Amino acid sequence: MLQYLPITSPTMVFFTVLVIILIAPIVMSKLRIPHIIGMVLAGVVIGKHGFNILERDSSFELFGRVGLLYIMFLAGLEMDFEGLKRNFRNVGLFGVLTFSIPFVLMYLGGIYILHYSNIASILLSCIMASNTLIAYPIVTRYGLQKHDVSVLSVGASMLSLLMALVVVAGLAGSNEDGGGATFWLLFFLKFAGCCLAIYFVIRTLTRCFLRRYSDAVMQFIFVLAMMFLSASLCELAGLEGILGAFFSGLILNRFIPTISPLMNRLEFIGNALFIPYFLIGVGMLINVGLLTQGGGIIFTVLVIVVIGTLGKALAAYISCFMLHLPWLSGHFMFGLTSAHAAGGIAIAMIGMEMTDTAGSYLIGDDMLNGVVIMILFTCIISTILTDASSKRIILEENRSPTNIEAGDDEKILIPVKYPETCNTLLSLAIMMRNQKLNRGLVALNVVYDDDDAEINQRKGQHLLEGVANRASAVDVRVQTQVRLATNIGNGIKHAFREYDCSEIILGFHNHDNSSRVFWGDFAQSVFNGLSRQIIIARCTQPFNTLRAIRVAVPSRAEYEPGFYRWLERLCRFAGSIGCRIVFNGRADTLELITQFVTSRHPHVRGEYVEMPQWRGLIRLAQNTAKEEMLVVVTARQGTVSYKAALDRLPEEITKNYMGNNIMIIFPDQYGPAPDTMTFAAAQHTEQLSAYQMVMNFLRRMAGR
Repeated sequence: MLQYLPITSPTMVFFTVLVIILIAPIVMSKLRIPHIIGMVLAGVVIGKHGFNILERDSSFELFGRVGLLYIMFLAGLEMDFEGLKRNFRNVGLFGVLTFSIPFVLMYLGGIYILHYSNIASILLSCIMASNTLIAYPIVTRYGLQKHDVSVLSVGASMLSLLMALVVVAGLAGSNEDGGGATFWLLFFLKFAGCCLAIYFVIRTLTRCFLRRYSDAVMQFIFVLAMMFLSASLCELAGLEGILGAFFSGLILNRFIPTISPLMNRLEFIGNALFIPYFLIGVGMLINVGLLTQGGGIIFTVLVIVVIGTLGKALAAYISCFMLHLPWLSGHFMFGLTSAHAAGGIAIAMIGMEMTDTAGSYLIGDDMLNGVVIMILFTCIISTILTDASSKRIILEENRSPTNIEAGDDEKILIPVKYPETCNTLLSLAIMMRNQKLNRGLVALNVVYDDDDAEINQRKGQHLLEGVANRASAVDVRVQTQVRLATNIGNGIKHAFREYDCSEIILGFHNHDNSSRVFWGDFAQSVFNGLSRQIIIARCTQPFNTLRAIRVAVPSRAEYEPGFYRWLERLCRFAGSIGCRIVFNGRADTLELITQFVTSRHPHVRGEYVEMPQWRGLIRLAQNTAKEEMLVVVTARQGTVSYKAALDRLPEEITKNYMGNNIMIIFPDQYGPAPDTMTFAAAQHTEQLSAYQMVMNFLRRMAGR
């Protein structure tokens, strides 16, 4: 068998890698070890320093590079951008500490313990001050990407890596004739120009592309192209492409909702192929056999691992103490920022081409081997700590679930009729649903029971199959039904009761602009015949390209039983697409909305504008741009927040906002108010309900 090793056939190479990617998680799960370690150890075993089964050929260079860029790209793409802005100072503090403490300790260790030269010690310090988010897939698996401590760790990692690469670039420039003040001036000009170019080019191209093309394959290829474009521009500026990949992820964060088929495909391809390829390639660089060749290499590895890891631990726990965070957050921060792989290898490769004043290379075999073996140990430490702390964070958060989530009866019904609107309605329902409850949706197609019923049933079934396939791309279950009825509205209401749904999302009527049939023939029958929440929506462009959501809230809306239901749905929607949401209403209503948003959805960019009179709706509609969505919270006749001005809503929308993005919400009218409702509001609601009961009784008596 040895004569056939290493394997050179491209087909067998790819087969071997796939077998490793398949088996490593299974074996590691049996041993209760994070599977990322299994990938790295598998690379050690199959590499030239192990059993020499595979060579680290160009395929590992290519796919490994893509996998590294993918890790950084997903870190930026899944980051809570609002949390990053909100914790900007904390990120800066942790970033400076996680760079400076390991840098200083490793520099002193290099000078006084390992007896390296001054420049070589600085280079080794940069390697240990930077870190690679090798354990970030673990964070993704536990769904902690937008957790504050995750945002803090990822942001600090990028900042420390940037500072390390800047110092290395300065060292490289000082070794050349063009070093000095001129080098630094040109360097910062190139860096600033690169960042501005990446921001404006990618942002503009993405907005235009996503508005025009909805094909899933085209969108996926476009996003990857933007990632590589950003990485290439960073390399032209003299920095590592991983910074560009992270920066592109931050820019595209706004355009790719967390719950979307595109995000699902990006994560799937990366976690299934590119990232494992990178991890296996890292393992193939490690020569564990060097540890048996003498005490020198063992001592070097021991010093680098102990001092570097100690520096990262001190930075994490000092930051945790200064920011008044629990020690569990410190464990997580230390685990996620303690691994060294890509950044360390990149800096080491640069150092291998640099020489000191005596003409010898800064990084010799002893130091290089120490760095490579250090990568293995720090990857093991990082993955074990990150996995353990992530589990504990999840357990701590799940010990005291909120009352609203525990009593949530959410089950969304989506009546679909037209192919051009079904994807929009499905996307809206997916963004508004509660991910923690993980309940499925109900998609309904009602056809008239006439001579064409059989043909229309087949069309409806085909339409619902497309809805189910699209929902499966984001792992959302959908129940489908094609229903015969002599009246469409009655068919929807009967299905609503049969499935015990909590709310309905309908498409906007577009076939006649006259106020008489503004809601459509069956929509008006639905919201007059049901007391539960009904949302009617129309979006003329993809949700992820909206710049803002402007909500018109009527006075006394807080006294309606469904007040917090629609507010919760809008916050989830705004949080999913990452745009700001502007609430317009009276001061007392806005006060309750502010309390709810800041306590329940702190990551949502909420703004609050006082609108004393409902007549302000006309001005609000006129000032809402085409790239924004107008949301009008209305009410049924006879309810607490109903006013006569709502009868003119069709005319006002037709005149001032017809043809643009709009959503109209009919809130719940019956049912208990959630616990977040204030006592005064609940008391007022009871008084108004009693008043309505008396008035209804008097009307019945008068009718007799």
